Amino acid sequence: MFKWLLLIAGFTLFYFWLKGNKQAKVQREQSARSNPRKAKAAVEPEAMVLCQYCQVHLPKSDALVKEDRFYCSKEHLQALDHQGWLGNATWRISPNQDSRPENVTPDLVVVHHISLPPGAFKSQASSQYIIDFFQNNLDTTAHPYFEEIGAQKVSSHFLITRSGQLIQFVSTHNKAWHAGVSAFFGREKCNDFSIGIELEGDGDTPFEEAQYQVLANLIKKLSSSYPKLQFAGHSDIAPERKTDPGIFFNWKKFQKETGISQEKLPYGLDSR
Repeated sequence: MFKWLLLIAGFTLFYFWLKGNKQAKVQREQSARSNPRKAKAAVEPEAMVLCQYCQVHLPKSDALVKEDRFYCSKEHLQALDHQGWLGNATWRISPNQDSRPENVTPDLVVVHHISLPPGAFKSQASSQYIIDFFQNNLDTTAHPYFEEIGAQKVSSHFLITRSGQLIQFVSTHNKAWHAGVSAFFGREKCNDFSIGIELEGDGDTPFEEAQYQVLANLIKKLSSSYPKLQFAGHSDIAPERKTDPGIFFNWKKFQKETGISQEKLPYGLDSR
């Protein structure tokens, strides 16, 4: 009799265990049908990405994105990384570059202006022509002026468009081809030791407030990495050839908004 009682108890326990498993399976299936995204997430782990600046791994959903790059924080997004690239700039790499001389670190920023075609920014969006020019992709049939310059190989480290877009073409570790024949207080070949910044504009038009703001932020980032920087216009280092950034570039405003000392502006604050 006792054996029969044990057998009945065993079957009863097995019945309730089997019934519980079936109920749990039904509940899981119902939950998956009502929330398919959650079910899929449980099966597929979230993609991980690398921070461009510090190379730390983080979930893609937590990353800050600029173009096809990822950053773990706003600080790293806005910083100049160890390869000489600024995270919050648009990157358009130029082939017109080469290595700096051995053991040379940039200690000069050269400010330029550029407009393609000349003055075109006044009536149309034309900054793409500058990008094409620096990447050797300029369509020389698009404008007569382009036939004159199409064979030139030119680049700058940075371009600031009229709207304030910041574009980087060359790492600050490398030499961009922006200064040409030039000298800074007896030091020739300024490309070797300088960083070139182009402002979209010409010699007849004031620059935009957005350009000054972006320029000031850029100078602060560059100065953090290169504390010995001094500042000059293209006309200062190539006075017989160049007039940029021109009389409408406000050096006093530039000095005030960047906070750099006047000693780092050896050509003074007057417009020229």
